[in-house]
Amino acid sequence: MTSGKTRRVLIKLSGEALGGSAGFGIDPALLDKKAAEIADLTREGVQCALVIGGGNLFRGAALQKAGLDRVVGDEMGMLATIMNGLAMQDAIRRQGVPCVLMSTYGIDSITMQYQATLGRELLAKGNVLIAAGGTGSPFFTTDTTAVLRAIELNCHEVFKGTKVAGIYDADPVTHPEAKLYTHLTYKEALVKELQVMDLTAFALARDYHMPIRVFNLNKEGALRNAALGGNEGTLVSD
Repeated sequence: MTSGKTRRVLIKLSGEALGGSAGFGIDPALLDKKAAEIADLTREGVQCALVIGGGNLFRGAALQKAGLDRVVGDEMGMLATIMNGLAMQDAIRRQGVPCVLMSTYGIDSITMQYQATLGRELLAKGNVLIAAGGTGSPFFTTDTTAVLRAIELNCHEVFKGTKVAGIYDADPVTHPEAKLYTHLTYKEALVKELQVMDLTAFALARDYHMPIRVFNLNKEGALRNAALGGNEGTLVSD
């Protein structure tokens, strides 16, 4: 393991991860648990940036089928990520750790305007940084946002939290015999069209050599192990 003091990571949380068993809304106990884990990492010297999805608060698919404009739906989804960011910021601050919420949407009264250089400075000073609002453009997922922000913020690795141990060659829920990959190249992830992240995110990570680690975020100690350089889940890299 490498020293936590040399590590800067970006943690990608799905919105559903905050919704608990219901998968919708925000589960206060689960929110506090994730915030405590992130706060503990920060105290150990790991610089943590976060990107959180918005699927627990808004799902545009049904509305789009009913005629909602795709751009409008994506903009509503990006606003949902700001709501999740506010909740996480409050939870982390209640752990006694400074946390800054930045957004691509300039909402002066509740967020700071996202700026990569300022974000790097805040991380270096021991703040947790939450990057909300997606990329600020429609048609891009928060997976792609996570990789983009990790590159901009000079992170060492992207952590994609899931409900399973990593990336498998088949759905482990319906195929108990599915094989867990410990390592995949970017090319393999793209050719296999793995659904764990969208292809744009994998392609961007490949072009800028940003490692992505996929693991079970609900496994006790998994986040800490990964953040300190342990071999957790599946690594996608060169």
